[in-house]
Amino acid sequence: MFWIKHFDYQEADARLKKVYDRVSGPDKNIDNILMAHSLRPHTLIGHMALYKNVLHNGNNKLPKWYLETIGIYVSHINNCSYCVEHHFEGLKRIWNDNAKSSKFKSALENEDLKSFFEEKWYLGLSYARKLTKTPAQLKESDVLRLKEQSFSDGEILEINQVVSYFNYANRTVLGLGVNTVGDILGLSPNDNTNPDNWSHV
Repeated sequence: MFWIKHFDYQEADARLKKVYDRVSGPDKNIDNILMAHSLRPHTLIGHMALYKNVLHNGNNKLPKWYLETIGIYVSHINNCSYCVEHHFEGLKRIWNDNAKSSKFKSALENEDLKSFFEEKWYLGLSYARKLTKTPAQLKESDVLRLKEQSFSDGEILEINQVVSYFNYANRTVLGLGVNTVGDILGLSPNDNTNPDNWSHV
């Protein structure tokens, strides 16, 4: 399943099981990216707090579909198929439109997102690409261009944090050989009203 020792729900001690109970999906299923933290449950807690608040908090102003597309795009850039597969299934649930989802996936794979998104949304993705691939080359002018497309400072922060989180998640997955075997794709802690609800549904 991955390259280091890990504990599933049945093998977990009381401390780890308490965290697993918070993040589990149907039938106590634990996403492999989260199970990869099982030797250090405190890092699983940190991971989930960041993930929940960056992507699934009701105080975010950008639409969730856009935050998900940013995460999918960053994961695609990093060749992290695990995160692409998981979050594409989540995006499909949000859109509930198979044709639109297929068109997005085709645009992603063909590096043609400009044909899919309006200029504003595409510019945010361009910032995401630069922050992922060449972060030291970013300049204030990159942020000013986002402001010119009517992104507020808070929304720019949201984009920045989603990009940063997915680069972290991608490196967790790629660095430990995590795969999707046994996972239920597309589940997420999507109760946006309660930041302490980490249950995957």
